[in-house]
Amino acid sequence: MAKNYLVTGGAGFIGSNYVSRLLQRGENVTIYDNLSRAGSRINMEWLRGEYGEGAQIIQGDIRDFGLLSEVIADKDVVVHLAAQVAVTTSVTNPREDFEINALGTFNVVEACRLSGKNPVILYSSTNKVYGGMEEIRTVEKDDRYEYADYPDGIPETLSLDFHSPYGCSKGTGDQYVRDYSRIYGLHTVVLRQSCIYGTRQFGVEDQGWVAWFIIAALTGKPITIYGDGKQVRDILFVEDLLDAYDLAIAQSPEKPGRVMNVGGGADKTISIWKEFGPMLERLIGHPIPVARGDWRPGDQAVFIADIRKAQAELGWVPKITPLEGITRLFNWVKGNPEMFK
Repeated sequence: MAKNYLVTGGAGFIGSNYVSRLLQRGENVTIYDNLSRAGSRINMEWLRGEYGEGAQIIQGDIRDFGLLSEVIADKDVVVHLAAQVAVTTSVTNPREDFEINALGTFNVVEACRLSGKNPVILYSSTNKVYGGMEEIRTVEKDDRYEYADYPDGIPETLSLDFHSPYGCSKGTGDQYVRDYSRIYGLHTVVLRQSCIYGTRQFGVEDQGWVAWFIIAALTGKPITIYGDGKQVRDILFVEDLLDAYDLAIAQSPEKPGRVMNVGGGADKTISIWKEFGPMLERLIGHPIPVARGDWRPGDQAVFIADIRKAQAELGWVPKITPLEGITRLFNWVKGNPEMFK
């Protein structure tokens, strides 16, 4: 039987992809989004073109507790993706960052508690809850950095160390969602997401770097590499992420309150320019000029998520390799030039 889903931030990159998946399989979907993000209206037009009026669309803000409570009242599943997503923006406007990410997430779980339906709540957290990890030893290689002591990546047991206003606000939400399961018995799951990329992502310089490099290269915008380009990230294609969402939501009523890392893991890593740059140049067919800048504060030499808990407990395995995923994203951007003018 179809369930009633609410996807906050449903017009965003991850949200629109998940809404599409839910509608394809016949779920009842409500999108709750303030449509403020670049690309959100384009994604809404795409969803309407594909599914007509298949999803109910409510233009609202997660800081509006009254409206949010009304919308959540009859929902079976709440997928909370709405957020302020850029570290740099959080530094320049920390109050707004707090109100959206911390207070907004509190509003979501409190509305779910008051609804009396005990919906499943999936919260998209971030690897930034682990902080700058300055104490983690790294080794420099020719084209990349590697962990000296964590061959499988950073586990969920690493001490939390919220760093930057963004880290603090997302980390606050992370812990509220977790604790509402402990204290009130809500069916929650927290997924600490690493570097997610894929189609329908309108990346910009300070958020969504894989998409940003591709968009900039194809549209002739300037690219700046901060640091030496050897920084390594585990990258996860959006379809693999959504597989994890489905599995986590299905299991949450029986196993509530779990927190898991979800990323590419040790098998799906890439250095942000030393390895990604040549791959992108092969796809585009010519050298790509880049400017160089100093390392940015808090930029980690390496982040790789240890995803073994999610693999073991969810039965989830990411399938799409960096080359396949980057090629798919490149072809989508190249095939839709009108979106990136």
